[in-house]
Amino acid sequence: MFTTIIGYVLSNILFLALHLESRVLPDPLTPKQEREAFEKYFAGDLTARDRLIKHNLRLVAHVVKKYYGSQIENDDLMSIGTIGLIKSVNSYSFEKNTKFSTYAARCIENEVLMAIRKLKNGDNTVYLEESLDTENKNSKITLKDSIQDEFELSEYCEAQQQKDELLKTVIRRLDGRQRQIIIMRYGLFGNQQYTQQQISEALGISRSYV
Repeated sequence: MFTTIIGYVLSNILFLALHLESRVLPDPLTPKQEREAFEKYFAGDLTARDRLIKHNLRLVAHVVKKYYGSQIENDDLMSIGTIGLIKSVNSYSFEKNTKFSTYAARCIENEVLMAIRKLKNGDNTVYLEESLDTENKNSKITLKDSIQDEFELSEYCEAQQQKDELLKTVIRRLDGRQRQIIIMRYGLFGNQQYTQQQISEALGISRSYV
């Protein structure tokens, strides 16, 4: 999923930059055009998938509008919502018996809500070694002691390491500035996470390019 999203964003970065900057977004597809596009996508036509994404950017703008004024910048909300749209196109099927616009709207909103929750919980980190008895600093009972050990820590760490290596492999395929933008935007590999505005000022590029 991650490589699919990265691939789409990089291959369509000029399109998104121009249209998000001007706010002139393509009109939605008709029901017939939408179904034909999905049928082509299910058959392996990736240009049909791109068409579905581009022609539903108005839906993204409509859904994220209600969250303007939150702790997340408006342009960032549009970017987050677009990721939700991409996920909805990748996971949609006619068997869901739901209009795509309805399904996509839920995916877009879920993506935004997850980002907002992550931001709100950012300062509430809980450590396994912390004492459960806040009144007794000498207490040796920690959160780790209260959790049932139902998984192998070594296997979990190995799986996480494999994910990190895969992510690094994908990131290395980008050119220098694209790699730097992705790392800064998402706070990868232990780095600080920055907003679009902060990255644009640091690198001397437009927020729409970010």
